[in-house]
Amino acid sequence: MNVRPRILLTHTPDMRRNYYGARALAGLQAVGEVVLHEGPEPLSTPALTAAGQGCQVIVADRATPCEAALFAGLPGLVAVCRVAVDIRNIDVEAASTHGVLVTQASRSWVPAVSELAIGLMIDAARGISRADAAYKTGRMPEAGTGRQLAGSAAGIIGYGPLGQRVAELALAFGMTVLVNDPYVTVEHDRIEQVELDDLLKRSDFVLPLAVATEETENLIGAAQLRLMRTDALLINLSRGNLIDEAALAAALDDKRIAGAALDVGRAPDQMPSPHLARRPDVVATPHMAGLTQPAIEGQALETVAQVAEIVQGRTPPGAVNANRASRPLRESGHLRS
Repeated sequence: MNVRPRILLTHTPDMRRNYYGARALAGLQAVGEVVLHEGPEPLSTPALTAAGQGCQVIVADRATPCEAALFAGLPGLVAVCRVAVDIRNIDVEAASTHGVLVTQASRSWVPAVSELAIGLMIDAARGISRADAAYKTGRMPEAGTGRQLAGSAAGIIGYGPLGQRVAELALAFGMTVLVNDPYVTVEHDRIEQVELDDLLKRSDFVLPLAVATEETENLIGAAQLRLMRTDALLINLSRGNLIDEAALAAALDDKRIAGAALDVGRAPDQMPSPHLARRPDVVATPHMAGLTQPAIEGQALETVAQVAEIVQGRTPPGAVNANRASRPLRESGHLRS
């Protein structure tokens, strides 16, 4: 007799609608018995441990922490599949100690996020949302002179897949593109690779698109903001951790930079912090850069494929600790024929 694996999907109902989707859920249900989280808030590690009893696989949203206690408390757990690239709130070392496989999704969101980067640059430079908000409250917006992208300089910090895509779009708009990334050699005849200080001094738009790590924590702080031009704009769609928010607020207060556009911040679930988002010199969106159907479905369907591979006893794409995962589903007796 075949015994289907039990799979816990941690997304709340709202998160399932926005970040997983019916097609991916149906695919997951075809692979195993899916346990759904029906509460309105993300699961804490104790709640996740309770909900995961009897489950062999956890498919986890980005907001759900997977701390060391989870792996100790679920001896039958074989794998945690994160529906995101960011796995910083998964204790991978603890998972490895207990032989639990951890996987991450790829960057199916790159086209969506890069398009919003251009949108936020235009909005911050032309005051689109400010004018719209004024009209909607019955006020006549001020028709001020804006800045066009063509002829302006985009300073991109981090030349990974997202940075590369934004660079290509910026070039298509007729921008000069400067890139800083100490770990990459940029081989592009229309892009200039520069030191960070030079980028900050020369850019009309500064876009920190590096991965959030200990090294990039507060990458843009008071010293970096002082180097930016007073008419420059800071655009952040990567992670809130890259920005020293107190320093940014002070720079805006002192008009040391012209403004900012933020899709991320240090509020829960990487949302822009309200004290910055409410400012008239800040354009803010609610961490929605990757919220398009292709972007969402891409990552969700990846986890379906990963779970299907795990069920077959194979290491899936996106595994981050395969050499230490010692709880294969079939061999551990959790799935029998």
